[in-house]
Amino acid sequence: MRSQYGILLSLAIFAVLEYYSFVAVNVSMRHYNSLFRTIVFVLYILATLAVWISLFTFRSWSLSDWNPSFRILLISFVLGFIASKVLVAAFMLIDDLRRLVTWAIQRLSGFFPQTPKEPVEIPQGISRSTFIARMAILAGGLLFSGFLYGPKNRYRYIIKRYKIPLAKLPPAFKGLKIVQISDIHSGSFDNPEAVAHGVDMILREKPDLILFTGDLVNNKASEIEPYMSIFSKLHAPMGIYSTLGNHDYGDYVEWPSPAAKAENLETLKRHHAEMGWKLMMNEHVLLEREGQQIALIGVENWSNMARFPKHGDLAKAYKGTEHIPVKILMSHDPTHWDAQIRPLFGDIDITLAGHTHGMQFGLRLPWMKWSPVQYVYKQWAGLYQEGSQYINVNVGYGFLGYPGRLGILPELTVIELV
Repeated sequence: MRSQYGILLSLAIFAVLEYYSFVAVNVSMRHYNSLFRTIVFVLYILATLAVWISLFTFRSWSLSDWNPSFRILLISFVLGFIASKVLVAAFMLIDDLRRLVTWAIQRLSGFFPQTPKEPVEIPQGISRSTFIARMAILAGGLLFSGFLYGPKNRYRYIIKRYKIPLAKLPPAFKGLKIVQISDIHSGSFDNPEAVAHGVDMILREKPDLILFTGDLVNNKASEIEPYMSIFSKLHAPMGIYSTLGNHDYGDYVEWPSPAAKAENLETLKRHHAEMGWKLMMNEHVLLEREGQQIALIGVENWSNMARFPKHGDLAKAYKGTEHIPVKILMSHDPTHWDAQIRPLFGDIDITLAGHTHGMQFGLRLPWMKWSPVQYVYKQWAGLYQEGSQYINVNVGYGFLGYPGRLGILPELTVIELV
């Protein structure tokens, strides 16, 4: 029953998008000649049909066998076209609301005596509705163009740097440099040289410690195999540690049997080890310098959202670290922080997470950041602080679904403890 309601709701949303998009195209073309309007409408209808057919049949396509450039173009076109319709619909809906409010005010004003006003001369030109429709089409077109451009950014790695002051940090660990990476999603890669460039950037930082916070693959352990030799080049004096993310469990594909799914996970665990990464499965290690210690804790995926798994056992992983002055936790999903870490484990100083990708779309400027994903995740990109506790959400090394990034670039996080 719930799935039926979901289907009906989706169809209703699609209907609204199509209605407002059609109205916007129709109104914006109002003053053009009939031949031009006919050409525009034919192209618009053909593009719309192609997009919806693609959207509802793509699961049956063998996309991995397609030419990579064509596959990227097709996915970007489909997602960009839909996103642009959403933006156009938003413009048109706001205009309808404006007209509704105007109508309501006019109706209400009829109940009160009015002072006669001098007639107002209306300037010649296009109507307000035509202007708004054209602005909607322009905005949608710019967004669509952005989606077509976004794939050029999919390997454009940037470095985000943070210094985190910890009052109880042992002197031996002052200046400790940590590089965090997350959400590699190796099943989406198509350019080993570009992937290797990101690894080279990490090595140039000369980190003391490298931490990976989950989602090595999209679904299957085999996806990382072509890139294992690249990520095996990572090294750090204090080691490389990793955790699992929701995609690593293989929950989003069909398996011939439960045993096959379990074997996939075991294979993925072996791949972590073969690359020289220590996979943290609800456990901790004590990192030592000059006889002083800090704790590194790693848990399996734990999400406060019902659709994502809760395999993490923080109580188990935490046990034995009570006496350690500083604790760093790797937990893939940032919803873990407010739901369990902060209320129950107030002495975990730093949590490192990923998962959100920053939706691979938005704005990330020195003075502001925005993405639609912020309406789902309170902590979605960058460093956050509550009291003496910190969480850093890395927006990801790779990409998933949309083969690009628009405004939210792939990230390497460099954290220095001070």
